[in-house]
Amino acid sequence: MMNLFTRIKNTVMADLYETLDKKERKNPIAMLNQYLRECEVETEKVRKLLERQHQLKDQFTREYHQAVEMAEKRGHQAEIAQKAGETDLYTFAAQEQTHFTDRASRLKEALANATKQQDELEQKYEDMKHKLKDMHIRRLELMGRENVTRAHHQMDQVIDNNLYSDKSYSRFAEIESYLDRVEQEVNSSYYRNTIDGRIATLEKEMKKQESHTIS
Repeated sequence: MMNLFTRIKNTVMADLYETLDKKERKNPIAMLNQYLRECEVETEKVRKLLERQHQLKDQFTREYHQAVEMAEKRGHQAEIAQKAGETDLYTFAAQEQTHFTDRASRLKEALANATKQQDELEQKYEDMKHKLKDMHIRRLELMGRENVTRAHHQMDQVIDNNLYSDKSYSRFAEIESYLDRVEQEVNSSYYRNTIDGRIATLEKEMKKQESHTIS
């Protein structure tokens, strides 16, 4: 049964990786942007951990200083009780001194570990920020090269591609033909609108010539 589940899992993961590879080949800049967003999320997680580590270190520091102060205070009180012959009070103060001394020792070790962990997180965080910045710069470089490649491709089509040139030329020819048709329609309309007046004028002139000839 486990082998079956393993095969199913491997098959699903293989299909997923194949799909991602196809997307990456189709649009590498989009995939790069996705990777960058994921890296930004991880970097932000480390930043929050580092912030939390700062808080823990500060808390360890406060607890350590308090334990040291209480150990010193109980030690001083034990001396006074011993000099005064207060056995019970001396015993209690001495026990308290031992307790706070042990606590201070544990807190000192915990503080050292917290400081070391904080330094490691800070170094990791700075490294991640530098790598993220470098990736952003590389993305800009890739985008620049991709843009130039597309521009050259389009210019090559305009200059060298006969099909593109023929389409452009045919478009100009189509516009010129349209203008010729418009001009013919305007002229035809002009003559239609003026022919009646011209014919009427000719008829008047002809009638005047006829009347002069008869008289």
